[in-house]
Amino acid sequence: MWTTVSSDQLPAGDRFDWFSDMVSREVVPTTISSERPAEFRAEAAVLHLGELRVSRLAYAPLRSRRAPALIRRSDPEQYQLAMVSKGSMEMSQHGNECRAQAGDLVFWDTSRPSDANAPARDGADHQLVILQFPRDALPLRSRHLDRLLARRIPGDGGTAALLTSFMGSLVAHCDRCTPAELRGLGAAAADLTAACLAQHLDAGELLPAEIRARAQVQQIHAFIEQHLGDPDLTPSVIAACHNMSVRSLHQLFRSRQESVHALIRRRRLEQSRADLARSGRRARPVGVIAARWGFSGPAVFSRSFREAYGLSPSEFRALSVKEACAERTARRTPPS
Repeated sequence: MWTTVSSDQLPAGDRFDWFSDMVSREVVPTTISSERPAEFRAEAAVLHLGELRVSRLAYAPLRSRRAPALIRRSDPEQYQLAMVSKGSMEMSQHGNECRAQAGDLVFWDTSRPSDANAPARDGADHQLVILQFPRDALPLRSRHLDRLLARRIPGDGGTAALLTSFMGSLVAHCDRCTPAELRGLGAAAADLTAACLAQHLDAGELLPAEIRARAQVQQIHAFIEQHLGDPDLTPSVIAACHNMSVRSLHQLFRSRQESVHALIRRRRLEQSRADLARSGRRARPVGVIAARWGFSGPAVFSRSFREAYGLSPSEFRALSVKEACAERTARRTPPS
């Protein structure tokens, strides 16, 4: 689903101009400069998630300026949020300045002048993942969002940590998603971004209730993924860790396709199934797999697995090994 282009596919003399044109076309019109344009290298990829767009950029040191005259000529009227995945980013906008490192987030408004820098002192290249939102996709007033322009948002705690993890997963796994799933991910990205910004404004009450609920569901999903291996993971534990009652937790999931308990069970079984399909030195004993994913014992695991997949864990493993061997044999056998 990613549309990816690398400067390595172009003559050296054309690479810098190509990247400048691509950023102005796909991200935001801007004036880019480089101290070494003849040696410039970059890669860019774009992904559409409904009305939201994701850009993945890797590039050599550069500077990017968006002046008032350029804004008057061309403005996508977007909010954009970047996750620095390598190197650093320096930015100024609306009287604010920041320096963000790998793992941090930076937020800006395409309708305001800005100055961004990827300094040479941080090494050969820099990488960003950028979420691009129509202005009305974020349900917060501009006078509130202005306070966060060109501010470093640490990505290692709270909703920001969930958002950076989500953005990393977009990069890693979106190629396996259907168009409908991509649109759903776009809505989830908008909800998580709104929740993250509201948290850093200390203004969660400004978000509509349905967005707060969807963002909270995303947080609970992430918490469950992180603690699947804990046999004591229960709705009561999840509720306590999210400062809510068990009743409120169940109400939150009432309109979803499955309950909290069903979600935990399904994800444990899916992870166990993936482990059982591994062969060779990567294979783990069935009992170890059961313990790894939080089942109280081999008997409970075997019964749950058979109910879900119609085979015992050992039968499934034997079938997976047989299919893997047949596939390897077919690859080695030349066509007649």
